[in-house]
Amino acid sequence: MLKKGDFVELDYTGRIKDDKVVFDTTDEQMAKDSNIHTPKYKYKPVIICLGEKHLIQGLDDALIGKNPGKYTIEVKAEHAFGKKTPTLLKLIPARLFEKDNVKPFVGLEVNVDGTLGIVRSAGGGRVIVDFNHPLASKDLVYDVDVKRIVTDSLEKTKALLELMNVPFEDIDVVDDKAVITTKTKLPEPAVKGLADNIKKLVKLKSIDFKTQEEVKKELKKEENKTEDKSSGPSNQDLKKTAAGAKEKEKEGKEKEKKKEEEKEDKEKKDL
Repeated sequence: MLKKGDFVELDYTGRIKDDKVVFDTTDEQMAKDSNIHTPKYKYKPVIICLGEKHLIQGLDDALIGKNPGKYTIEVKAEHAFGKKTPTLLKLIPARLFEKDNVKPFVGLEVNVDGTLGIVRSAGGGRVIVDFNHPLASKDLVYDVDVKRIVTDSLEKTKALLELMNVPFEDIDVVDDKAVITTKTKLPEPAVKGLADNIKKLVKLKSIDFKTQEEVKKELKKEENKTEDKSSGPSNQDLKKTAAGAKEKEKEGKEKEKKKEEEKEDKEKKDL
C-alpha cells in the first residue's frame, strides 16, 4: 500500500474533463497523437516521492493508500491548478506591445516582466492578459499506471536530481553515503539545499558533490600511491631489512660461539 514518503515509478496521461483534451503525458505516442509532442523531451515513466508536491495535490492525495496498478483519477479544479483569480486579469495598453513589434491577438501567449499570460481580448488600444494558470478552474482526469515502489537509494537520488533539473554526470551510493559528480561546481547555497533535501527523502547519512575535475585529481592521487607501493621498498624499508640481517648475523655468531664453548666443556669432562 502506497504511503507518504514512498518513491513510485509511474506513467500518466492528464486530460481536461470537459473536452477530453490531453495536456500532459509520459507516453510519447500519446503526445504525438495529441499534438503536444516536444522532440527534445525524453518520454518515459517518472519516479516521484509521494507527499512532496511532485504531482498536483489532488492526484498525489488520491494515490495514498492504493497499491501499484492502473487507475483513472478525477481531480477537482481546487485540488489541481486552483480557481481563476480575477485580479490576475490585467489591462495593458496596446502601445507597450507595439514597442516590441508584437501585434496582440486573442490566444497569444505573452511574457510580461517575466510572467507568462494569455491574451483574452485586444481592441481599442487595450489588451486584457490573463495571468492565471491555463488550467485554472478546470476539472482534470488522469489515467495513471503505478508500476512499482522504488527502494533503491541510487534510483531515488537520481530521480530527485532529475525532478529538480540538476545536471549531473554520475552518482555513486555506498553505505548510505552518496557522491554526486557534476560537470561544473554548483553554488554552495544550492548544494546545501539539495543535499539536505536528498538526505531527508532518501534517508542518506551524507551527500558529497564533486566536479569531474576533482574526481580526476583524486583518482590520479590514488594511482600515484599505488605506483609508489609497487615500485619497490622505500629507503626506510631497506634500512629496516639491513638492520634485521645484521641482527640475525649477530645471533648466528653467538650461537656458534656457544656451541664451541659447550664442545670444549664436554671434551674437558671426558678427560
